[in-house]
Amino acid sequence: IRHYTPIRIVEIPDVKNSGKQNVNQQRIAEGVLILKNIKSDDFVIALDDKGKQYTSMEFADSIDKLNNNSIKQVVFVIGGAYGFSEDVYARADRLLSLSKMTFSHQIIRSIFLEQIYRAMTILRGEPYHHEESLLVNKEKGRK
Repeated sequence: IRHYTPIRIVEIPDVKNSGKQNVNQQRIAEGVLILKNIKSDDFVIALDDKGKQYTSMEFADSIDKLNNNSIKQVVFVIGGAYGFSEDVYARADRLLSLSKMTFSHQIIRSIFLEQIYRAMTILRGEPYHHEESLLVNKEKGRK
C-alpha cells in the first residue's frame, strides 16, 4: 500500500475489563482512546455493520473522490469487540460496512488492508483486480 499512498496503522490497547465495567463503559473507554488519535481535520470512516456496503470498484471510486476533494487525511477506524461509543459514531464522517457478518477486529484489519490495496490497483489500472479499472473506464469517457 505504501507504494501507492502513505499509510500508518495505529493500534490502541484493548480495554481490559476487570469485571467492574459494563459493555457500555468499555465502549466509552475505548472511544476515548480512539478519539485521542483523531485530529480535528481528519475525515473519519468507521467500519461498522450499519455502514454502507460497496463493491471493490465502488470503494475505489469513493477513495478517488476523497482524494479529489483535497481531504488531507482519511482515518479508517475499526472498533473493538463491542463496537463504537456514541462519541465515535458522532465523530465519524461516514460508516462503511465490509459485510453483514461479524468478524473480529483482527481479521477485519487484514481484509480491509487488502481492499485498500485492491482499490489502489483499480485506480492505477493495474491487473490485480480482474475487472476493467476505473482509470480505463474514465479514459473511455464512462464510469
